[in-house]
Amino acid sequence: MLLVLIALPVLAAGVAAVLPSDRVRPYVLPLAGAAHLALTVEAIAAGRHPSLGGWLALDPPGRVVLLLLSVLFAICAVYAVGYLRYRRELSNRVFVPCLLLFLGMTTLVVCSQHLGLMWVAVEASTLATAPLIYFNHTPRSIEATWKYLLVGSVGIALALLGSLFLAYASLGEDSSLLFGDLLGRAAHMNRSWLQVAFVLLLVGYGTKMGLAPMHSWKPDAYGEAPGVVGALLAGGLTSCAFLALVRVFHICVAAGEGEYAARLLVFFGLFSIAVAAVFMVGQRDFKRMLAYSSIEHMGILVLGVGLGGLGVFASFLHMVNNGLTKAVLFLAAANIHRAFGSKSVDEVRGAMRRVPLSGTLFLLGFFAITGSPPFGPFVSEFLIVSRAFAADRFLVAGGVLLLLLVVFTGMGRTVLVMVQGAPSPEGGRTSYRDGLLTGLPAVFSLALVLLLGLHIPAPLEALLRDAAGFLGRMP
Repeated sequence: MLLVLIALPVLAAGVAAVLPSDRVRPYVLPLAGAAHLALTVEAIAAGRHPSLGGWLALDPPGRVVLLLLSVLFAICAVYAVGYLRYRRELSNRVFVPCLLLFLGMTTLVVCSQHLGLMWVAVEASTLATAPLIYFNHTPRSIEATWKYLLVGSVGIALALLGSLFLAYASLGEDSSLLFGDLLGRAAHMNRSWLQVAFVLLLVGYGTKMGLAPMHSWKPDAYGEAPGVVGALLAGGLTSCAFLALVRVFHICVAAGEGEYAARLLVFFGLFSIAVAAVFMVGQRDFKRMLAYSSIEHMGILVLGVGLGGLGVFASFLHMVNNGLTKAVLFLAAANIHRAFGSKSVDEVRGAMRRVPLSGTLFLLGFFAITGSPPFGPFVSEFLIVSRAFAADRFLVAGGVLLLLLVVFTGMGRTVLVMVQGAPSPEGGRTSYRDGLLTGLPAVFSLALVLLLGLHIPAPLEALLRDAAGFLGRMP
């Protein structure tokens, strides 16, 4: 089953690559996305079912990430069909297969139960997304792509070094790099090597997540990539990197070094939120603003895990909320960008009049991502702050609330200027209007975010509780 899940998008990428027609090729995306989603639901229902000698399996945290990844890709696949209709001046022979390879490699990350295989899968996911960032073939997009590869290469190199240190810490009879074996030997690991390994892996996979100060690739990559790619990066790739970090943290908890690792996660979480808040104030490029929002929410994820208890459950819930909300924002932002021909707030005015659906979605997405009720992020952020108060971490809770207020104010100034008022003359001369394929995916994603704010479905809640309990950090 897991081999099929991984192989399906890879084979679909091969089919897309040999198809001669740019008009037909995009339809492979929703077909592969729907099949992958159906197989994902079946795999989650079936349980762990390891294969390849235990190298592939679905652990509880992996099930949550796989479900988010599959739903997010299915949403973006439908949007991509509509998007590529507007970009017929560019060939999609590379773009479509790379999207499918991204799905295959991130699925491999989720299913990997071997430390080395997971590292390879994370790097393969990075390589698959690099051509997507360069899709527009502009000087700024190639600069963003090189920055993405350069910074990502440094991060993945540190992650490799951390993996070697972790392997050395666990040396002994019958030792292996399977996560089950590492957890079984955790109590006998060398503490000093384990601590150094966690720091290197935190920095390495934290670079892939976009945690500050390893975040420098994000504003350029998200700013220059097509909106559908930004949605997959912000909700998919970063969630896979978060999963990799969580698995390493699990080993630290099993080895008795949970408090040491948790302190680092809390520090990097708060620092990332603070950096994002500072750069979001006065931001004039609304796609770069979304990149800083992603940095903020990666900080919230690791902060919740570091706080432990209910915070772990809330972090996994927030990962789902953030991924779906980022889809709304990036897809709506892409439509607004296309309508006005600019990403600058100085040139974008009256989006709700010019493109009513996309402008409204962007405004509602802003309220959702900043933790306003009744949307899903409000629930997960409330639970994380509540956990901080319950653990007597009053300075942490107060700092988070203050920073969230700064983010709301800074992001609100940009968004409200964009969506209100009369459209600029330049925007009024463009031909783009909201379409079915470019509008409904974001509407569907927003509906899911609203549902999670009003009620968490029982199957999803069970998956989230299993993931939190698996880490041994639930009360």
